[in-house]
Amino acid sequence: MVISTAPVRRAAVSLLGSLLLAGCQTSTPAGPAPKPAASPSSQPASIRPAATDPGLTSSQRLTALADAVTAAPGDGDTGLPYTYLHTQSWSRATNVITRTDLRQWRRQTDGSGRESTRRLPDLPGVDHQPQRQEQSQLAHASETTTTYPPGTLRPYLPEPLPTTARSLADALAPRQLAAESAYPRILVGGIVTLVSSQYLSRQQRATTLRVLASVPGITYRGLTRGLLGRTGLTFAVAAGGSTIELLVDPRTGEVLAAQEHLTERLRGLFSYVLILERGHATSPTAAE
Repeated sequence: MVISTAPVRRAAVSLLGSLLLAGCQTSTPAGPAPKPAASPSSQPASIRPAATDPGLTSSQRLTALADAVTAAPGDGDTGLPYTYLHTQSWSRATNVITRTDLRQWRRQTDGSGRESTRRLPDLPGVDHQPQRQEQSQLAHASETTTTYPPGTLRPYLPEPLPTTARSLADALAPRQLAAESAYPRILVGGIVTLVSSQYLSRQQRATTLRVLASVPGITYRGLTRGLLGRTGLTFAVAAGGSTIELLVDPRTGEVLAAQEHLTERLRGLFSYVLILERGHATSPTAAE
């Protein structure tokens, strides 16, 4: 599966291309880009709303979470040379579902690294919901390793990342498409690809949550338990013929999982990604 880019990055490129085409066919009069959520509140922390408080809008919940993001385990290892990510993904490929386990080590200074890929046999059809037993089966599937020389294992977005919600949103989705009905899907799809292919610091996670807070039509679906039993806040966006759900850790602001289902033509699972581990490492062989 891995040739020169991670599966989730290739899926994002394909998705963006199809949405750009769809946007051109269903264009509406041009308008200004939606205004991202405001910067951190000036209220004292003791009286700021909590993300789970009743009566908040989805945008207010995400902003409250961004204001209160805590450190993740990997935030303390930033001096190590490699970022480490471990994901498992289910992705539609025409009329089958591919199932992939990916571990990636990327050297931050020169873009070199290593990827370890495991795959299960493709499943025919597209009406599939990932199961817990598949997650453990993926961990024991045969392994393929790819080594990347300097400059060839590039991040999804160039680093350093933009530091404001507006500039990060513009990097994830062209502002020229802001008036298109598919724009929320493009923007959220970009967020999913970013968080599942690059290590984000505490501040970068907060900025990403503020971008998510600015997405038109985003809804809150409550505290839910994911495939692996992890509890998080679930947010959803329905646009462009699909519904995307994100499970967000209520403390660290990390996206734990994301799934997209097509709701119009060719209904069924489009993608599902579990983000299992994030951190830093001393070498491209093991997580620290």
